[in-house]
Amino acid sequence: MLTLAQIEQYHEDGYLIIEDCFPLEDMERLLQVARADQALADNAADRLDAAGRASRLSLRFDLPDSAYSAYARHLAIVEPMEQLVGEEVFHYHHKMMLKEPRVGGAWEWHQDFGYWYANFLRADMASCMIAVDRASKGNGCLQVLKGSHKMGRLEHGLTGDQTGADLERVTVALEHFEVVYCEMAPGTALFFHSNLLHRSDPNESEDSRWALICCYSAASNPTFRADAEAGHYEKLERWSAGEVRAAVKRHRAELASA
Repeated sequence: MLTLAQIEQYHEDGYLIIEDCFPLEDMERLLQVARADQALADNAADRLDAAGRASRLSLRFDLPDSAYSAYARHLAIVEPMEQLVGEEVFHYHHKMMLKEPRVGGAWEWHQDFGYWYANFLRADMASCMIAVDRASKGNGCLQVLKGSHKMGRLEHGLTGDQTGADLERVTVALEHFEVVYCEMAPGTALFFHSNLLHRSDPNESEDSRWALICCYSAASNPTFRADAEAGHYEKLERWSAGEVRAAVKRHRAELASA
């Protein structure tokens, strides 16, 4: 559970980094599963940046019996998320970001609620990024514009294949808010508000950057549609670290027997 100081810091800055949220050994097991998972690779889609470089992500709105869904239910994510959002949350979606050496493209400046708002009434939403392997400036770690969530939602349009924030306002925002490079060791968790401006550089290093991002909404946040992409309230199970490790072990055994 988070302290009052941590919650206040999140509301002031729009993000909160928790180091050593998960043991290194757990991240190594999760990465082994993800790299061996052909279904994850088959579900991945490319998103081109402004320069035409591809970033890959594999996204699920449902919660099947998988290692990734297990982390979306992890107590170490769900309970702090509810403290930050201020009420019970439901799972919106989760995605594995696959930024490979030398080929992983950039993500342009954007707010998640910049396009999520089409499905949700309020910005009472947030994400938790788990560094599955190391994130550094060299391999294109996430950058955030500290405090930019206080601007509210900006207009968004297409930048390459991606949804990017209005560049004119971003240019002005860069003069007023600090850019923070979120370098993270494996097992670090980054909680960030849905209106926080963030981006990443292309990966020009020899090191991969894989991250699992779990996204949530306040349970009381109305949705406009009934389909999966609009999100819907469903009571979210909360799993202990032991239950999550067991799910990862099951997933690994299934891949080995396939």
